[in-house]
Amino acid sequence: MLHLLVDSAFLTKIISHTINLCNFRIWEHSGNCLNVIIQNYELSEKKYEFRTKLDAMVLSKVIKEHITRNGENKIYTVSDFADLNNDMLVTRVLSRLKEEQFLIRLSQGIYLYPSRNRFGICKPSIDQIANAIAEKDHSRIIPSGLTALNELGLSTQVPMNAVYITNGTPRTIKLGNRSITFKKGTPRYFAYQSRAFTMVVTALKEIGEDKVSDEVLLKIKSILDTEEKEKVNHDYRIAPQWIRKKLKTVLYGNN
Repeated sequence: MLHLLVDSAFLTKIISHTINLCNFRIWEHSGNCLNVIIQNYELSEKKYEFRTKLDAMVLSKVIKEHITRNGENKIYTVSDFADLNNDMLVTRVLSRLKEEQFLIRLSQGIYLYPSRNRFGICKPSIDQIANAIAEKDHSRIIPSGLTALNELGLSTQVPMNAVYITNGTPRTIKLGNRSITFKKGTPRYFAYQSRAFTMVVTALKEIGEDKVSDEVLLKIKSILDTEEKEKVNHDYRIAPQWIRKKLKTVLYGNN
């Protein structure tokens, strides 16, 4: 009788169809008719399960081909396949592709198609993941705080919470015991032409005006010396006044 509780609407159709086939009244032959009803229902259920498995196989092939064409280190969520009109099945397929190690699950509902070498999957860095998310969101990001200090080599401390300034949607994504936080930044941050100079600005803000050492300034000079001079000059002119004052001597001498 538990089978009869699964889908009352579906069962009603089966009962109606079975009564027509049997051509007798259900109350006169309730025992035999009930067996026929259950058999019809179970057969239909098996057909549904088979069709679902077949749909999943076809959908899996379509999704894998789409992901492969897009290339490595791309982020995917269920919403990327909304045109398939079956979010539940897409969710199952993405989960299965993760189990097959075709995808990496970064967080709940967020998957990455990783790069590979002859040894297997190349585990992406936090920065690679952040940039992949930014690419998917069509936004720009800039490492901030300890993240910027670490990337510039001004600190060996690896932050558990990587922070990026974004012109996109602010949010935090959990990655196991680590996380990536995207903070909304002002337009000024995205007016800089050199990514390195932008990180220098966010790094110096993290250190603080009164705590910037000569050693840090010399390291910054060596970093900016590798950048295009025109971009550095442009970015220097729009930097905060106290940062311009700190960088003036190391970049332009005493002139």
